[in-house]
This record gives sequence, structure tokens and C-alpha cells, in this order.
Amino acid sequence: MLATLVGVVVLGVEAGVILGVALSLAALVWRSSHPHIAIVGRVPGTEHFRNIKRHNVDTLPNLLALRVDESLFFANAALVQGKIESLVATDANVKFVLLLCPAVNQIDSTALEALTQLQSSLDAKGITFMLAEVKGPVMDRLQPTELGHKLEGLIFLSAHDAFSYVKQHSATALERT
Repeated sequence: MLATLVGVVVLGVEAGVILGVALSLAALVWRSSHPHIAIVGRVPGTEHFRNIKRHNVDTLPNLLALRVDESLFFANAALVQGKIESLVATDANVKFVLLLCPAVNQIDSTALEALTQLQSSLDAKGITFMLAEVKGPVMDRLQPTELGHKLEGLIFLSAHDAFSYVKQHSATALERT
């Protein structure tokens, strides 16, 4: 708003408004291409998942649960993929990666390809990739893809369901050893 005001005073009304619109669009593109990604855990005694930096939550040592707060598209797909891969690389205990998608309203083919590459990379390391809270339009784009087929049975309605799945499969693995 300040830039628009200064633009109007210095450049005139039309140029000042154009400057304001251009800066608003640039800010929108910047925010969309750098989404907030939170590591989350379960609030004790509930089925709610919140940012571990802001809330006292329960986590599982072998689960990396993340929430991305933006639709996934060409401008942010590589950033999300890189963030997840770097977090996995810093923790040898991770056997499950859960991506929560409650804020993902749309996904494009570039993002689908990035998630497919991520799933393959994690699978090669013996890490299970899962999704939760995927909205209908995103699920419609996901289901007919290679990634959709690979994630069959690993897409959960809620983060709580995924958390329970990890707990159950971790206990089963411990019983076998």
C-alpha cells in the first residue's frame, strides 16, 4: 500500500496504481513459490496435528510428518521435494514420510512428477511415502497417475489415520525382529 501511495504521489495516479498491482502480483508469486512447510505432530489426547515449533505435540521417531500450506505447482514443486529430501537426509530413523495436504487445492503435472520422483527416491531408501487429507480435485488428478497407483493404500483421510498406520506397522516390524 505504501509503495502504491508513493507511486501515485511521485509517478501519478495511473502509474502508481500499476506499480501497486505489479508489486501485489510479485508478492503473490513469491509467497506461492515459497510455501510454508511445517513439521507436525499430534496434540496429546486428540486427533489434531499441529506445528511442532508452536505446540506441545507427540511425534513418532520413525515418522516425518509435514504439512504444506499451499497448492503444489511448477513454481514450488522442486522446493517442496528438496525440503523433504533434506529433512530425510538429516534423520536416519525416518522410515515413513507423511505429507499432509489440507491446503493443497490444486496440483499440476510438474508437482505430480516431483512427488513421483520423491516417492521413488524414498522407496529406494526403504522409506514409505504417504499422503493424508487430500482434497477431491487433487485426488482426481492423482489417482490415474503412476504415483496414484504406487500410493494405493497409503493415502489416508486424516493425519490421525496415517499416524495410527505408522504405529501399527512399526509395532508389527518390532514383533518380527
